[in-house]
Order: sequence, then C-alpha cells, then structure tokens
Amino acid sequence: MKREFVDEKYKWDLSHMFASRLEWEKSFSATNSKIGEIGGYRGKLINPEMALKFFRLADEICLSVERLYVYAHMSMNADGTNGEAVALAERATSLSATLGAAMSFATPELTAIPEEKLDEMIRDPRFADYEYTLKCIKRDKPHVLSDKEEYILARLGEVTHGFKDIFEKIDSVDLPHPTVKAGGTKVPLTHGTYSKLLENQDPAVRKKAFATYYALYEERINTIAACYANSVKKNNIIAEIRGYKSALDASMESDDVPAGVYTKLIEAVEAGLPDLHDYMEDRREALGGTMHMYDLYVPLNNDADLGTDYEEAFETVVKALSPLGEEYKRRLIAMRDERRIDVMECEGKRSGAYSWGAYGTGPYVLLNYSGTAHDIFTIAHELGHAMHSEYSDESLCYNKAGYSIFVAEVASTTNEILLLKYLLNETKDNATRKYLLSYYLNMFRTTFFRQAMFAEFELYAHNARKKGEALTVESLSKAYLKLNKKYYGKAVIHDRQIRYEWARIPHFYNAFYVYKYATGITAAVTLADMILNGGQAARDRYFDKFLRAGGHKSPYEILKDAGVDLLTDRPYEVAMREFRTTLRALEREM
Repeated sequence: MKREFVDEKYKWDLSHMFASRLEWEKSFSATNSKIGEIGGYRGKLINPEMALKFFRLADEICLSVERLYVYAHMSMNADGTNGEAVALAERATSLSATLGAAMSFATPELTAIPEEKLDEMIRDPRFADYEYTLKCIKRDKPHVLSDKEEYILARLGEVTHGFKDIFEKIDSVDLPHPTVKAGGTKVPLTHGTYSKLLENQDPAVRKKAFATYYALYEERINTIAACYANSVKKNNIIAEIRGYKSALDASMESDDVPAGVYTKLIEAVEAGLPDLHDYMEDRREALGGTMHMYDLYVPLNNDADLGTDYEEAFETVVKALSPLGEEYKRRLIAMRDERRIDVMECEGKRSGAYSWGAYGTGPYVLLNYSGTAHDIFTIAHELGHAMHSEYSDESLCYNKAGYSIFVAEVASTTNEILLLKYLLNETKDNATRKYLLSYYLNMFRTTFFRQAMFAEFELYAHNARKKGEALTVESLSKAYLKLNKKYYGKAVIHDRQIRYEWARIPHFYNAFYVYKYATGITAAVTLADMILNGGQAARDRYFDKFLRAGGHKSPYEILKDAGVDLLTDRPYEVAMREFRTTLRALEREM
C-alpha cells in the first residue's frame, strides 16, 4: 500500500516537534550558526565557570540538533521513497557530525583536568545537572585521545556510521516484495507479512515464505557480508585506537555496566539450554513429529488466534497495563489521540517497530501493524519505551533524562509480560491458554535465548576479525549455523537457509546491543512480578526508581535501586523459573 492511501489517523503527526518544514529550516539555520559559539570555549574548560557555561550551551545546541535529526529521520522512516525527507535526513546527519566535530575538543580538555579538580566540580552544587557526566569523564580518562585525534574521529563518524545506513537501504527500500500464496490468496512478502505467514497453520505456506524470504538475502549475501565485515572492522579499530582490550570491553565500559553482568548472563543461558531443548521437543511432538526452523512461530493450537484490528488491540493493551495506574492509562490514550503512533505498513516505510522522539516534544511510536498476536505485544512493547521516555523527560533535566541502552528494553518487556499475564487471566479456554503459554515461551526463546545467541555471534565475529581472520559469507554462515544448532538442539531441523539469518539482523550494526534484550527480559520478569504481587509500594518503586530515573547514574545501579541486581543469581533464577513453570503448564495443556 502506498502511504498516500493510509488513513490520516494511522499516521503520526510530527507537528509536535516542528509545525512545518519551514520551521525546521529556520531552526536548522539558527542551530548551524550557533554551533560556531562552541569554539569560544576551546582551551578554557579547566576554569569551572567556563566549563559550566559550556555545558549549558552544549545542552541548548545538542537539544536543537536532536530535534532536527529526529524529525528528519522519522520523516524518512515513514517513507524512504520521499526524496525531500531523505534529503532532510542527510542534512541532519551532516549537522550532527558538524556538531560532533565542533565539540571534539571538550572531552580531551575535561579529561585533562586533574582528578582533584574534577572531584571538586562533581561535588559543586552548581554542577548538579552534570554530576554523572563528570563521573563518566573521569572514568573514561584512559581512553580519550588528543584534541586533534578526537576531531578526526568525530569527522569520520559521518562515514563510519554509513554501514548501518547501507544495510537499512538494502533492507527497507531495495528488497522486492514477491508474493506467497496463502489460502488461495497471493500475499506480498514484506517484513510485516513474513511474521504473519510463519504463523500460518499450513506448513507449505510457512516453508514457501521462509524459502522466499531468505532467498532475498541470499541473493544479496556478498554485499551484506562485506557491509557487516567492515562494520565489525570499524568497531575493532576504534576500540584499539582508544586503548580498550576489545570492542566488547569498549561497549560494556561505555554503558557503565560491570563486566560480570555479561558473564552472569552467559552462565544463565548455558544453564537454561536443556529447558529450551525440552521446549523444542514438546513443539516437535505437538507439530506431528517433525519441526523445521520455519515452524518455530506457528501457534500450537489452530483454534486460538488473538489477531485483531488495531483499535481493539490498542484497547486490550490499555486494559492489560491497568496495574500501572490511571495516570499511566491516560498517557497511553493520549499517545493515540495526539497521533503519535504511525500504525500501518506501507511502501518505503522502515521495517519493524520503534519508539523515538526528542526531549521536550514527547515520544512517538512506529509500527507496521498487520493484525497478528505478535503485533499486539509490539504495541505494548513500544508504548513501554514511550512511557519510559516520557516519565524520565518530565522528571529530569535534559542532560540526565536520556536512559542507557542497557535499560532501554526493560520497561517495554515489562509491559509485554503484564499483557501476557492479563490475557492468561482473562481466558478459561484451553486452546487460548495453550496459545498464550506457547507465546510466552516463545517470548523467552526470542528475547532471552535467541538474543543471547545473537550476542555470541557478535562476539565471534569481532574476536575472529581481531585475530586476523577474514569475515566471509562462508565463515559467518558456518559460525551462525553452529550456534543455531547449539541453542535449538536436535529436535529441530536446521534448514540450510537459516545459516544466513545473521544477514537480516539490523541490530548487528549497533555492536553489542542485542545482549541487552536478554538482560532486559531478565529484569522485566522480576519487575513484573513485583508490580503484580508487591502492592502499591512496589508499583511506586518501579515508577520512582526506574521509569523516572532516566540516566542520572549507572544503569546497573538504577536497576539495583529498582530491585534487580544483575550481579546476583536471583534475577536469572527468577527468569528461568518462570520459563520452566510456563513450560510445565503448557505440557499439562497438551
């Protein structure tokens, strides 16, 4: 469907950021001019008074650039065939790079300040808005380069970030949409319809969709492999230049998360694989004794189908999230009524779903709603992101409001679990319960186990390249297939084309992001349990210590304050116990 034919109520209204393109142009011009003022602070940041003025000016300009950037890229994401929107996005990207270059002197200068003086600034009440920023600067001292070197890296950022943009163009614009026959109807194969076709009860439809979809990537596999290999190479080179042991160490330290969290996660995944293999065996038996990779998403009961139209799905989500209170409910409804949700899939639109926005203008959500049960959970998930941003933005200053990627998936996954629990409580129908229990187990499979598998693949790719091994189609695909067999076990047939799954994962271009989904569901299971069973005090703790916490301190510490210490065994034990309990409940229904 072309975007022009989508009902206006299903398109987001970006006027909350800029009333018109003319207003965007005026802001662009003013911001571009103001960037020049930053240079006036070069060489002066050792003076606390000048440093404070610089921080405030930087906040003002960074916020302006953020709004320009978000507006432009959201316009392009809604319709990548719109040349004007693409041009705006390119200009915004260039402006962001210009700002980065202009500010490149700041971190080296601040890092060069003696620790005693940095500590004085951290204790100074005037720097209260920048306390955590200064602590991070002190932490990063060993990895900051000279003024000139930081400037060069900042300028190169416009190029080195291009691998992700190239993949998105291949994935969202260049891929054709062949048709797959399902129930006598030819269905255009898109990212959105693919997931729906994998839920089709006809195995021939699932097989055809799988083979056709992966053929699109296999036809472009050499280009994608070159793109990803160079993205990995870039990550390793920058980590090495900055003096980190590895790209992974650079990522963990930049998140301000103890390395032990990563180790704990991997240990938990390893310990839980036998339970995952049991689940795969149960599914295999339920499906008649044979299970392929394209059978992992099909509901185990064809009498249960929660797919529905968008309006009903939205109302269901609002009801399910009622344990979070009336105010939260009102905010969800306002998201819909203010047209902050772009709902329908259309030609040229970015695939998948996300929540985005700029500080002070409110969050937005992009969907590609096609009516599946998964799409209902996606609504809850993305609204969780949106509310996390909204509460943090309202509670904190610009410098502290933005939360770390490490905690970015916690509120969203908590919402999904609350929705799942609501639906299970609402139905007494065995077929529907079976469907929902299977869906919950698949949530664990995709968000805990699968993301951990992705994380292992990323680690393999970066380690192999660091050792001088070439990342080729063959080496990447061989490594991926080996991991796929390790995680899913012998109950599933590992179809040939699954070795190319790595080639269609956009998050791989944001290195070491995916493991945070796994730690996210670990935290979310614990928090959802607290919300549902801990009374008003637990709900208040969730809002005060997490949703309103933004990024004012280490994300690990924020979760710890909220009741989830990821350096201890308990959150992982709670998550794995939930998986086993759900598996046993499903087995009783089968």
